[in-house]
Parts: sequence; structure tokens; C-alpha cells
Amino acid sequence: MRQANALFTNCRAATMAGEAPYGLIEDAAIAVTPDGILWTGPSPDIPAATAAFPRHDLGGRLVTPALIDCHTHLVHGGNRANEFEMRLHGASYEEVARAGGGIVSTVRATRDATEDELIASALPRVDALIAEGVSVIEIKSGYGLDIDTELRMLRAARRLPALRPVEVRTTFLGAHAVPPDYKDRADAYLDEVCIPALKAAHEEGLVDAVDGFSEGIAFSPAQIARVFDVAKALGLPVKLHAEQLSNLGGAAIAAGYGALSADHLEYLDEDGVRAMAEAKSVAVILPGAFYTLRETQAPPIALFRKHNVPMAVATDLNPGSSPMNSLLLAMNMACTLFRMTPEEALSGVTCNAARALGLSDRGTIAPGQRADLAIWDVEHPAELAYRFGFNPLHQRIIGGWT
Repeated sequence: MRQANALFTNCRAATMAGEAPYGLIEDAAIAVTPDGILWTGPSPDIPAATAAFPRHDLGGRLVTPALIDCHTHLVHGGNRANEFEMRLHGASYEEVARAGGGIVSTVRATRDATEDELIASALPRVDALIAEGVSVIEIKSGYGLDIDTELRMLRAARRLPALRPVEVRTTFLGAHAVPPDYKDRADAYLDEVCIPALKAAHEEGLVDAVDGFSEGIAFSPAQIARVFDVAKALGLPVKLHAEQLSNLGGAAIAAGYGALSADHLEYLDEDGVRAMAEAKSVAVILPGAFYTLRETQAPPIALFRKHNVPMAVATDLNPGSSPMNSLLLAMNMACTLFRMTPEEALSGVTCNAARALGLSDRGTIAPGQRADLAIWDVEHPAELAYRFGFNPLHQRIIGGWT
């Protein structure tokens, strides 16, 4: 039921804004209207203008901004459990890809799926994220690698909010891999498939941002720049899978385009970090892929701190390198594997995740923000990153809906 106005009381609010760690307010109150958050602060300071709002006692629970998964490949056909088995027998990610597996194996399954079938397979993954307090999910294309399937994936992603109470941001990732029929002809693929698909998707209103994969098994930074030039001409922001397996300088190229984010970044050097800092790009940390691929080179967390590059955390939910459907687990992994702090992890799935998607109206509990809240059966925000295999969500409130 929608509340015209509401006052949430008897809670601890991790606002992710302000000077205190986590922006934590003890004995907090949060006043919301249909237009968003009107006020938040200590309960003794409730403004007279909101004191008469219908009250909701939260029983001393913790409230955070609703979570945001800012990097997923959630819409796809099939699965790659067989490749998981191959890697456990010693094959590397690159070896699997060069043998015709990896991304291109999912391409075959996705091309064979109808739009309705893609939606049906995606919904359980969406439901799992919603159950952990997620309000916004970024979903990439990139498993079609032909014009029709790329558009079909984006259309499927755009239909999900009509079926579930969640916001979806769609990202065009036509430059994800070179399909087998364009082997050794990556530039021809860009000319004949990727760029025309991007223009068609933009014309249909299916694109919020443009991504690419800059790596030896995918596209060079110069080739990515060709796609980004088209994105810039269309007025679309960009982001990039960069420095995951080697350092090709992709993050610096993306930063030159004012990228919203660069993602993965295990092999990024300090020059690349400086470029991201100057561009105010977000570093999206993806521990699920690091874990699945049994990588040993961790992203340069200390350099991001040194140069004040904001860090987001996401699932990278995909069927091959990160079949992880839990943003809470991603938080724990970011802390355990990369030594991020629990506060950095929570910032990574709230305020910094919003920034990585170019969303200025959510990610914190503050006046003017959307009333997207997650209420947790925990005492302290560090508990959200501390446990794994455990979901303490009590309630999710989206846009003032309770």
C-alpha cells in the first residue's frame, strides 16, 4: 500500500552521508513523501511539519539505502557449468575462450532463446537480488553479438520492471567478444554488427550506457575508442571492462571519455588510477569473477584510496566467470579477498554504485533522495558484510511503497 506521507522511527540509520562512519544516526527518524525523502535525523529533532505523518516503528532495526547492483549480465540463455568443471581440471579462462567456450558459448544459447524465454530465465535471478534489498539492477547486453539478439536482450531487460518492483538500467555491450563468424576480423564486426546494433538500440530507446571489454581475448583500447566515439555522438555515457587479465591501458582510455566507471581492474597501474581520479570515474570491484577464476592479482585498493577514486562493489552476475547471485556475498568477498572495509563495501553497493550508474537521486538517506530503503535485522552496518550465506533483510521500501 502506498503511503502519502510516512515517518519511520525507532531505527538506526546508516545514511551513507555526513561525517560519521556510515553516516550513522542513532535513534533516527526518516520522513518520506511520495516525492522522496523529506528529512532524516535524530528522533528528538523531528520537525513539526512532519510530526503528524503516519508513524512506522522499526523496532530498533538498521536502515540503509536500498542496495544497487551496478554490474550484471543477468539476461542470458543457458549456463556454463561444464566450463566451471573445465577450469577445475586446469584450463584457464583464456584457454576456455580460445577453445570456443566462454562468452561465445553463452552467445549460442542466447541466440536460440526467445524474448519471453530470456525473461523467464532472468526472473529468478532478479527475485534473488530483490530479496537482498536491491532496488536497482544494471543489466548488460553482449551475449547476442548480432543485431537481432542484442536488441532482444535489451528489450527483455526493459520489460523486467513491469514484472517486478525493481529499476533496471540497461547497458549496451556489443563489444563484449568477437563472434566465431568474425574470427580475426574484429574491426569488421564493429563496423557491420556492433555499431549498427548500438545505433538501432539507441533509436529504440533501449540504452542507458555503453560498455566494452578491453582485453587480449576481446577488443583493443583503440577498437573500444571507436565504439565510444559513437556513444559520445549519441549522447550516451560509457563504462569499460578493463585490466581484468592484463594491463592494456583501457581504463585510461575510458577515463579520457569521462567514463562513469571502469570495472574489474585487477591489473591497473597507478597511472591508470590517476586517470580515473582525474575523470572522477568509479572503480567497480568485482570479487565474484576473481573468486571464480581463482585469480591471484587483486585490484589496487590501496591506490584507489590514495587517489580518492570511489569504489563500487557488484556481483558481475553472469553464467561464466561470476555465477554469483548475491550482492551481500559480494560485499563479504570484497572485504575478505581485497581487504576493503565493511564501510567501503556498503558504500560500494549504495552511494558509489549509484554514482557508477550516473544516478544522483539515490544511494544515500538524505533530503531530496528517492525513498528507496532497506530495513535489516542487524544492530550494526558492519554485519551486512560480516556474515555470508545469511540474509538479514526485514523489509524493502521502494519509492515510498511499503
